[in-house]
Amino acid sequence: MTRANIDHQKTEFEGSVLQQLSTLDRFLPVWIGVAMAVGLLLGRAFPGLNDQLDRVKIDTTSLPIAVGLLGMMYPVLAKVRYDRLQRVTADRPLVISSLLLNWVVGPALMFTLAWLLLPDLPEFRTGIILVGLARCIAMVLIWNTLACGDREAAAVLVVLNSVFQVGAYAFLGYFYLELLPGWLGLEKTSVDFAFWDIAKSVLIFLGLPLVLGFLTSFVGRRKKGDQWYDERFLPRIGPLALYSLLFTIVVLFAIQGDAITSQPWDVARIAVPLVCYFALMWTTSFAWGKLQGLDYARTTTLAFTAAGNNFELAIAVAIGTFGVQSGQALAGVVGPLIEVPALVTLVYVALWARRRYFRDEGAAPGSTPRAGAPDEMVASGETER
Repeated sequence: MTRANIDHQKTEFEGSVLQQLSTLDRFLPVWIGVAMAVGLLLGRAFPGLNDQLDRVKIDTTSLPIAVGLLGMMYPVLAKVRYDRLQRVTADRPLVISSLLLNWVVGPALMFTLAWLLLPDLPEFRTGIILVGLARCIAMVLIWNTLACGDREAAAVLVVLNSVFQVGAYAFLGYFYLELLPGWLGLEKTSVDFAFWDIAKSVLIFLGLPLVLGFLTSFVGRRKKGDQWYDERFLPRIGPLALYSLLFTIVVLFAIQGDAITSQPWDVARIAVPLVCYFALMWTTSFAWGKLQGLDYARTTTLAFTAAGNNFELAIAVAIGTFGVQSGQALAGVVGPLIEVPALVTLVYVALWARRRYFRDEGAAPGSTPRAGAPDEMVASGETER
């Protein structure tokens, strides 16, 4: 393929980034905004809603919210290709870099931004830190595909993050919310905070859907085959994740209506550390991949898997640990409203960087979808959430 043809293919594809997103994904910030508005209206119409929801609980979380949280996680984890784990783990530079960026650099960066930008808002600050500890396992597959990253590597890194999160999230939560603030002379989260509060939430709202997702993928692919599973089953369950997210947001905003309307500027401030985090984390990870000598596809995969966050898990842990009316839960809900436009912007940045810093590379096999035609990862369901 000639240089002119490669450049033409890149330009044609880059012009259709938004068209590659499904309708649900493309307008996700709109749907979240609508869900917030509906929740605020319901909160005004039914002021006793929280008491009604608390009648039946799973652990400390009301049943309707727990169902919404589990519904967010299961479709995402059912889409992961668990059978590809060994194929990419042999790529040590990529895997080691990903683990360091995701579980050392990312949480530390979010902790720093939360304390610098939200020093006077302890609940929101804690919620932001919880977001930083929840490594992305969902929408990263879409952003990686749109930016022409390595799809198989992204899928395997998602598996690693999913498994690692079950064991590491509670320990990191205890470290960043209790131990490190104490060592630095900062305010601790709360005397009521306990390690097992986070551990229980992770086991319920990540461990359970992870097991169900693995079993669904293993049994479904073995009995029906990959084509049936990818083209018929996944598109049916895919939208459930987004619907569950929107349902949870409606309920949260219905319950927290008074807090939101009484302090709108404080709520808006949640966006500031998130925007800074996405920009700094993605740029650092992309530069690190380039310095490591990774090609464009793997460098892009490294950057997006490190920059994205699992807001579903952060919301679930915040609700299970601090309650549905907490500022921590609200901080998690604001997250996806910021994530989508921020990472769509970074897709364009990645494609620009490919032209600028990877000019000698041709189109890697399987890394560049046909212009105007949705990639199989995007087309596998209405949404990755």
